[in-house]
Amino acid sequence: VDDLREVILPVGVMLAVMAGLILKQPDLGTAVTLVVAVAVLVVAAGVRWRYVAAAAAIAIPAVFTLLLFKSYRWQRIVAFLDPERDPQGGGWQILQSLAAVGNGGVWGVGLMESVQKRFWLPEAHNDFIYAVIAEELGLVGAVLTIVAFGVLAWRGLVIASHAPDRFGAFLALGLTTLIGFQALLNISVVIGLLPTKGIPLPLVSAGGSSLFVSFLAIGVLLNLSKHASARW
Repeated sequence: VDDLREVILPVGVMLAVMAGLILKQPDLGTAVTLVVAVAVLVVAAGVRWRYVAAAAAIAIPAVFTLLLFKSYRWQRIVAFLDPERDPQGGGWQILQSLAAVGNGGVWGVGLMESVQKRFWLPEAHNDFIYAVIAEELGLVGAVLTIVAFGVLAWRGLVIASHAPDRFGAFLALGLTTLIGFQALLNISVVIGLLPTKGIPLPLVSAGGSSLFVSFLAIGVLLNLSKHASARW
């Protein structure tokens, strides 16, 4: 895996091509998710940390450049740092999302009784569905949703550790990373830990393509689990 010409450069070139095509859509969030998944696989394969550091030294300035290249991306960063500075503009989305989360309290306002999704919160059915969950089901529902994704990620890692071969192990790890990191990114955006980004919550957000790909990934994980050397 440390062979620069036979492994690292081909992986880097393929990743750059795939991420570049996604960025051209443009979709920075999905491109970052892909890069993170590949990085996890390469590190798990045992690549030397000097190569990881070199890749990070290239990736970090590249992401910063992409943020500056599109004005709306930089505006999201500014809104994230101080959403109340422009509550009717750039800060509207995150402020309304936090309002929905806060309105839910501990037990929520009741299923299908969200006010924010009807009048105030944009993309409530898609990228910000977690805010609606928090409002309707409260802290209990929000925590249970996180626990559900945590269990899914844990089971994926168990499947990877008991896969019948190295290919299966890396496949399970990659698919688990894709689902888990996407969920982490979405929830972090909704509760204001990260700048606003259009990333769906796997298995929950509206959108047939996201649901279809998530089902494919889980189907492959179940197949790997069926052939695992041991079950927990």
